[in-house]
Amino acid sequence: MTVAKQVVKRRIRRSRSDVIFDVLLYALAGIVLLLALYPMYFIVIASISSPVEVSAGNIVFYPKGITLKGYVKLFEYSALWTGYKNTILYAIVGTIFNLCVNIPAAYSLSRKDLVGRRLITLFFMIPMFFTGGLIPTYTLIKSYGLLDTFWVMVLPFSVITYYIIVARTFFSNSLPEDMWEAAQIDGCGNLRFFFQIVLPLSKAVIAVIALWSAVGHWNAYFNALIYIRSDALQPLQIILRNILISNQTISAMSTGAAALEAKQLADLIKYAVIVLSSAPIMCLYPFVQKYFNQGVMIGAVKG
Repeated sequence: MTVAKQVVKRRIRRSRSDVIFDVLLYALAGIVLLLALYPMYFIVIASISSPVEVSAGNIVFYPKGITLKGYVKLFEYSALWTGYKNTILYAIVGTIFNLCVNIPAAYSLSRKDLVGRRLITLFFMIPMFFTGGLIPTYTLIKSYGLLDTFWVMVLPFSVITYYIIVARTFFSNSLPEDMWEAAQIDGCGNLRFFFQIVLPLSKAVIAVIALWSAVGHWNAYFNALIYIRSDALQPLQIILRNILISNQTISAMSTGAAALEAKQLADLIKYAVIVLSSAPIMCLYPFVQKYFNQGVMIGAVKG
């Protein structure tokens, strides 16, 4: 029997209940996908539609009264490009630093021959539940001379216990002990084993942690709000927040026709801000999606 005939025979054997189940499953998946994608789609079409149409609820599936006034006004702020540059640098440098700190720590904790492994793990776990508080942290950062510097967005909060736990579980479940024993027989030390064997086999969990870290740095605003005063070092989120506040203030202080126009412009800028702040990360996700699913399943479910 040929392969084609076997496939046809299997399809014939499918019962009506199987077909109904598949239809319901695809329908449910389609509804979930629609619920997840439509809000993002609405933000995009609302950002290029007439604010009058948006306020009236006439924007549903396609834009009306297409206008780019919100983007044009937003691009007039020179601080926007400074914020983009700073956020990109924070995301790149911060992600690299997070990987350099958390991945080796996770691998060390996954080694059964590490002396005091449980005590060290407990030492990492405690800050997940108890912190020193905002004022002691501010004082500590100031004493190290990191206040109002580039590195305050990268160094102080680079150790993230959750990343270490996920990566440690991945290493424990995915790297058999026999591999380390074979490497030892060939004269391979710990550092060489880590860089030449462990890292190439851990692309999935590295990609997951890199994505989480990049998203965290991209969306970070609270640390900048507390520890950065210089306008030249402000990240994108703070710049966009200031633009929104200034436009809302102008709208509130205006009267008559000027107030209506200011409010409409503020609404357009609001939608444009959401698009500009979310688009880069959304474009990045498809490139690491295949690693994301694998890394999360192996690193967080097992064990």
